[in-house]
Amino acid sequence: MDISKNSSRASVTPPAEYFTGQVRLDPLFDSTHPARTAGASVTFEPTARTAWHTHPLGQTLIVTAGCGRVQRKGGPIETIEPGDVVWFAPGEKHWHGAGPDTAMTHIAIQEKGEEGPVTWLEKVTDAQYEGRD
Repeated sequence: MDISKNSSRASVTPPAEYFTGQVRLDPLFDSTHPARTAGASVTFEPTARTAWHTHPLGQTLIVTAGCGRVQRKGGPIETIEPGDVVWFAPGEKHWHGAGPDTAMTHIAIQEKGEEGPVTWLEKVTDAQYEGRD
């Protein structure tokens, strides 16, 4: 058994090259081999969002606070709220973030593939975020 105390995990600001706006990442867990699962609580201030990205083994988001947006490539922008659970299939190109006027926090859970847990792609433009593109 391993108990990871909250006070032992520092909040971080994720790299600006993968996010737009103000984002805080609070690590929750990172399993050791042979397990591959990791999780973090991520808070996005209004209009903040990830870049487009994929996960080799998929990703689950559990919305815990606020109101946000998610979109998979070629699909509509969807609104997400506390209690919603979002599953992105392996390799599915997508982005997620806060709504235009409300912050949003979710727990993100993904497994690490051989090439890592995520492949970052281009940033989501303002037009894409606003549904104009």
